[in-house]
Amino acid sequence: MKIKLFILGLGATALSMIGCDDDLNLVGSSIQPDSDKIAVFTDTFSMSASTVKVDSIFAKSVTGLLGQIYDPLYGNLKSDYICQFYCPENFKFTHTPINGVIDSVDLRITYYSSIGDTLTPMRVQVYNVDKPLNKNYYTNMNPADYTNMQTSLGMQTYTAYDATVSDSIRGITNTDDANYYVPHVSVRLTKSVGQNFYNETVNNPNSFKNQENFNKFFPGLYITTTFGSGNILNVSNTTFSMYYKYTATVKGSAGQDSSYIAQGVERFNTTKEVIQLNHIANSGLETILQPNNDYTYLKTPAGVFTKLTIPASEIIKVIDGRIINNMPLTLKAMPQENWKYALAPPTNLLLIPEDSVKTFFENRSIENNVTSFLSDDYNATSRQYNFKNISYILKNQIEKAPDKDLQLLVVPVERVKGSYGSYYGGTNSFYTISLNHYLSPSGVKLRKDAESMKIQVVTSKYNK
Repeated sequence: MKIKLFILGLGATALSMIGCDDDLNLVGSSIQPDSDKIAVFTDTFSMSASTVKVDSIFAKSVTGLLGQIYDPLYGNLKSDYICQFYCPENFKFTHTPINGVIDSVDLRITYYSSIGDTLTPMRVQVYNVDKPLNKNYYTNMNPADYTNMQTSLGMQTYTAYDATVSDSIRGITNTDDANYYVPHVSVRLTKSVGQNFYNETVNNPNSFKNQENFNKFFPGLYITTTFGSGNILNVSNTTFSMYYKYTATVKGSAGQDSSYIAQGVERFNTTKEVIQLNHIANSGLETILQPNNDYTYLKTPAGVFTKLTIPASEIIKVIDGRIINNMPLTLKAMPQENWKYALAPPTNLLLIPEDSVKTFFENRSIENNVTSFLSDDYNATSRQYNFKNISYILKNQIEKAPDKDLQLLVVPVERVKGSYGSYYGGTNSFYTISLNHYLSPSGVKLRKDAESMKIQVVTSKYNK
């Protein structure tokens, strides 16, 4: 019996190394007695698929989206955010402002890319947060629960492509160069915000003792757009700055002190230590949510997912008693829409049981190839997402609920990956560092015709 089990295990391992055109029934035949030959089976089944609306997604991130776009197929997307700012313990102004006066205050919104028309005019508006933020990192949070929308602290019209920046400046690649350009939008805020800051450091320094005290004094800012549609910024950082003048001294050539007026600045940034709440609203999804015999859809962020139903109860009856060796899955996409600024497909997809999505992202999990599976990067040539082997989740279904079909969600994700080189040289291998919901705007149409919905299950057993 031990010999039989060893041979079966060897044959099962070999299955993953043999192409579909090979005669799998011959695996291991040369080393087995006739009575112990392994029989290998490839059975084909039909999945079903549907498009499901997403209520919200977990989006704990220091990055954000700002703006609004419309797509003729995928509808409207508007995004903004509320952010706190990191305060060093026992913060004090580096210098004493002349007469205790703050000259100006601004908010810099730095972004690394944008989606849509970079020349469409947009207007950003900033509001004060007047209620404590809670750690509700889901995108359906209501900014009005935290913000007084009656009084604006400042606004600025902008385009994602700043035409006032010359090509020569844009061409600077040395990040140490003083003229190195980082795309950003600067919003002049009312001076009283900065004045209140300075006055608080003088009159109540305990407000800056630690982050908790600081958050009570300054809960944060709500940053949104109130004009324009056609562009969304991928925001990497938000900085709150206060400018003032102070008296500085310098030693003269004879050793005497000389005074002059210098410019000072104090800055507060968004960091992972503080809360940022991303608010995302999708509308106009009716077309892609209608029952459809040909396609299902994915739209990010927080738009729609695809639900796959794998006929586990039928599979179990057919493969009764066999060992499950392999179950690859391929999702086939349609070409990107041909209108201007059409949404592009997401890079990676996660396959996961519907009831596991919440805890997966809240716990910062990565794929384990048992109950969650990550696709290869989207292949733009073949227009496919490939999952190498999802057989373990079928095995779990057989053990836990053999009478029920397997329902899985297809969730677009952003993968942060690392790499390591082979000991013997050659190409690097990649591994997952983190997985998060895909926050960049994207959309893809997945085929659900009969051929595209086929899934093959490779099983084996030995003949006693």
